[in-house]
Amino acid sequence: MMKSAILSAGVATLAILATGPAIADDHAGAGGAISAPAIEYERWTLDNGLQIIAISDTSTGTVTTSMWYEVGSKLDPEGRSGFAHLFEHILSRKTRNMPYNMIYGLTADVGGTRNASNSSDRTNYYETVPAEYLEAMLWTHRERMGFPVIDQEVFDKERDVVKEELRQRVLAPPYGRFSRFVLPESAYDTLPYRRPGIGSIEELDAATLDDARAFYQAYYGPDTATLIVAGNFEMDRLRTMVSDYFADIPRRSDPVDVTVDAVAMERTAPRTVNATAPNVPLPLVGTVWKLPPLTHPDAAPLEVMDAIMSRGDNSRMHAALVRTGKAVQAVHFANLQEEGGMLAQFAVTNPQADAEEVRAILVAERKRMMDQPVSAAELAEAKNELIASALRQRETARGRAFELGEALVSTGDPGFADKRLAAIAAVTVEDVQRVARTYYNEDARTDITYTAGEDDPSAYANPVPMPQFRTLPPADGEPLSVAPEGERDPVPGPGERPVVEAAEIVERTLDNGIQVVAAQTGDVPLATMTVLVPGGSISDPRAKAGIAEMAATLADKGAGGMDESEIARRLESLGASFGATAGSQGSFFSLTAPVENMDEAGQVLAAIITSADYPQAAFERERKRAVDGLAVQLKDPGGLARMVARPVLYGDAPFGTIPSGTQESLATLTREDLVAHRAKYWHPQRTQVIVSGGISPERAITLTESLLGSWMVEAAPPAEIADPTGQGEPVRTIVINMPDAGQAAVYAGMRAPERTAADYHPLEIANAILGGGSSGRLFEEVRTKRSISYGAGSGLGTDMLIASAQTQNSTADEVVQVFLDEFDRLGDEAIDDELLGKRRLYLSGGYARRLETSSGFNSIVANLLLDGLEPAEAARYADRLAAVSPQAATKAAADYVGSEKATVIVVGNASEFLDDLKAIRPDVEVIDAEAIDLSTPTLTMAGE
Repeated sequence: MMKSAILSAGVATLAILATGPAIADDHAGAGGAISAPAIEYERWTLDNGLQIIAISDTSTGTVTTSMWYEVGSKLDPEGRSGFAHLFEHILSRKTRNMPYNMIYGLTADVGGTRNASNSSDRTNYYETVPAEYLEAMLWTHRERMGFPVIDQEVFDKERDVVKEELRQRVLAPPYGRFSRFVLPESAYDTLPYRRPGIGSIEELDAATLDDARAFYQAYYGPDTATLIVAGNFEMDRLRTMVSDYFADIPRRSDPVDVTVDAVAMERTAPRTVNATAPNVPLPLVGTVWKLPPLTHPDAAPLEVMDAIMSRGDNSRMHAALVRTGKAVQAVHFANLQEEGGMLAQFAVTNPQADAEEVRAILVAERKRMMDQPVSAAELAEAKNELIASALRQRETARGRAFELGEALVSTGDPGFADKRLAAIAAVTVEDVQRVARTYYNEDARTDITYTAGEDDPSAYANPVPMPQFRTLPPADGEPLSVAPEGERDPVPGPGERPVVEAAEIVERTLDNGIQVVAAQTGDVPLATMTVLVPGGSISDPRAKAGIAEMAATLADKGAGGMDESEIARRLESLGASFGATAGSQGSFFSLTAPVENMDEAGQVLAAIITSADYPQAAFERERKRAVDGLAVQLKDPGGLARMVARPVLYGDAPFGTIPSGTQESLATLTREDLVAHRAKYWHPQRTQVIVSGGISPERAITLTESLLGSWMVEAAPPAEIADPTGQGEPVRTIVINMPDAGQAAVYAGMRAPERTAADYHPLEIANAILGGGSSGRLFEEVRTKRSISYGAGSGLGTDMLIASAQTQNSTADEVVQVFLDEFDRLGDEAIDDELLGKRRLYLSGGYARRLETSSGFNSIVANLLLDGLEPAEAARYADRLAAVSPQAATKAAADYVGSEKATVIVVGNASEFLDDLKAIRPDVEVIDAEAIDLSTPTLTMAGE
């Protein structure tokens, strides 16, 4: 695993005409210790071994059902790596009473969502639906546990999908092989975690249907499962339903033990690995060690040490490597699992830096951790960061369910979730130094270098023989099949819908013109404050694209008399998280913190907004880092396709600007550009602040007044950007040739209307029919029917409707054809009432789930404000969709969507699909990825 993704980015000489609060040094101490409320739950066990955990929360209108099996990739049979993950895909597809993929409709069509996941130690299947559909979800889990249909159709389709997932997540991204293959091979010797959980193409191809049936009979049953239900339900009724639906399912008849007896081998000598892959833009260097199991007493000190080393911008590794410009990214993580774990420390180097110098810094930082006790402030900050992270997880019933589930399958005790936090709170300075000295064992390390080159697994092969895995007994009995339609058990209907009051949205305008929107969206003592200012990427001159993004993301590098380390230290010591970015029409600054610390954290946010000063050294370093991040994105087919879409659809108009900028435009930026941008666009009369979470509207407004009420700017507020969309661009078919691409990215899209347009909501429903989730037509055609992509869908923003998928290079043309056919079908076929109703619920359900978290609420309201709509529209969304008629949705689809309106972009190895694509679209433009020019809509240099 990788702890975080490789980053990408994300003033004239005039003085800043703004004043804001400076923060005095007497607030420099770390914030007080914070805590997270304990998770309240009930737990019981049926006679067949099924465990049940119930978390009641009457503040939500939803319920989450999740079934956790103690079956992870560590149990993959001999010669069948990736099998637990493959079976995770298989189990939900068919049952005796559910034909292929019926589960999608049972969730999406009522406004819910579903998914499944697999890790080394467990597999889970989960849904979040309106609370009245709880019984229907329990019925689906009964079906999947007791009566799955495992046949050749399901097996073949899902195996192909998993192979596409492997290509998309491992082979296509620049660092996919490192995280999925190189790290586990280097970290583990005799533990089963050494084999990649996603498997290999070769072993997936070797698997058979009989293997799948044997795997189910060996491991899947009530005696290896825990059902977790969280949300709005009546406890006695839940107990009755659980007994009715699960008590008669028998234990496994011929069970295979789910425990493993492997013991980690002690290492006595260091090892060096030099791994290569074909699409690595920046070198990576690092070291990995083994760790004890999650239940070991050293787990909490290791988590705290890890946080001190790498969590947040005030971490030691960020200061030593990123802030000095030696690395684009520095990562440290302690991955603690049931049988054992890994400790990893690595950096993606600046291309101008010496890799061995970077490695020496990594060594020096761990030596400092071993030789010198950490400070009391560092210790307190790390604890607050970890506990605040748990607080954010516990903001929803679903989050609490997942925290208990992970604790249970890893330790056998759901209470471990709270015990872990108590253990973290009790960690001492001495504990941190002790675990550093214990686990940074120089004789047991593996040093890794990862650079561009051939894909050669032998270069990083572990000399210790791969551990032997089980061979499972063959399946017995006759396989089940789907019952004829007239003989299937009916799905239970909905129960009574609980009455849940929506959060009251309160608006206030401060004397300086700032608009404040506040709502109490929950009771968890966590709040989010989002500040929205104009001047998004549409304000960037094309030659200097990236100004708005850099002005936003670099604002915390110096403000109010604080440098970047002081800003990071103050926020992180309070358990606060801060992020900033620029969209097309404005810039967002978001602060999430425990309610008790919002005042202090808000003072830092206010200083950033009102007096960011962009120190020259930080500007130059972060600009270079952004350029290096773009180099990574340009090696990723999906990343490059996303960048290209905007200039191709909007040309030279402001909406055609790439928000992150280009390598060339970033090179022209100066610190003065950012200062001038902030002075022009960040203005109180155009600023909007949204506050939500476990904080009352009155307190939120008072807090905002105290933080930003005195902010004044002498200059007039900025004018609106004139004609940001420009004239329409011609339809094009573009192939960007990337010969080393592990997969092809396919994008096809059209310009979209503004959100204030009368046909926006009708088009939104039409788009949901086209590509909304796993019940959308694109998913059905590309993944379900053809198994040529891990996923396919379409998204509608305020400026573009884009369909996208990643697939094998050889099937890129097939995906293009599906997209074009479905565009035409959407515009040609009338949308009926039944389909319209299902897609309304799909959209409104997802919207309602986002409103349950403070960050989700703020994001929704911020986007409404950017689009010129009232905050109250957040509560009217379902009504807006209900007002859309089938005729209006059909007309919007016909007006905006169609193959003749769609520009197609394919990034991949053109030699494998170009001829077939030309048969579909003869007017193909082929551009070499190495020669692409993102500064112009033509994507080619003048004269080429």
